[in-house]
Amino acid sequence: MQATKLIVLTGPSGVGKGTLVRSLLQRHPDLQLSVSATTRAPRPGEVHGQDYWFLARAEFKAAIAAGELLEWAEYAGNYYGTPRQMVSEQFAAGKSVLLEIELAGARQVRAQYDAEIVSIFLLPPSLDELERRLRDRGKDSETAIAKRLARAREEVAAQHEFDWQIINDDLETALQQLETAIYGATSCATADPMSPSA
Repeated sequence: MQATKLIVLTGPSGVGKGTLVRSLLQRHPDLQLSVSATTRAPRPGEVHGQDYWFLARAEFKAAIAAGELLEWAEYAGNYYGTPRQMVSEQFAAGKSVLLEIELAGARQVRAQYDAEIVSIFLLPPSLDELERRLRDRGKDSETAIAKRLARAREEVAAQHEFDWQIINDDLETALQQLETAIYGATSCATADPMSPSA
C-alpha cells in the first residue's frame, strides 16, 4: 500500500462483512483492523479487546462525552463506536486502518477524514438472499430479523454515497474486488442488484 489510508467498510447486517474482513487480513497482515467498542453482551467465544471492547452503557456514554470515539451509533438497542486513539496511533505509525462499521458511523468518519478514505459498501446479491443468511445464522428472533431487513433496505439506498459497491455473492470474487478497491489497479464496476421493488 503506497500511502496510509483509512478503509471504511459497511453494509447491512448479515451481508458477510466479518467473513470478508477475516479473509482480507489473512492475505494482507499489513492492514490494521480497528476493534470497535460496544455495549452489547459478548456472544459465545468473543474476547474482550479482540472481537470488541465490551463496555457498560455508562462507560460508553463517558467516552462519547470525552470525545474519545471517532464515530459512534446506536444499533438494535446497543451502542457501537470506534476508539479514536487506536486509529490515531496507527496512522502516526504509517499504517493503514480498516474500519468495519455501521452506515451512520461511516458517514461520521467520512466527514472527518474525507481525503484519506477508501469507502466501500458491501451488498448482498438480493434482499431474499440476505434474509436467508440472517435466518441461517440462527442468532436472531423473527422480530429482530424483520427489523434488520427493514434497516437493510434503508442502508442499501445509501450505497452510492460510497466509492465502491461490491456484491458479496462469491467470496473469492468479492475479496478480489475488495483488494482492488484498497490497493488500486482498475476499478470494478458492479451492477445494482437492488431495485426499488426488491
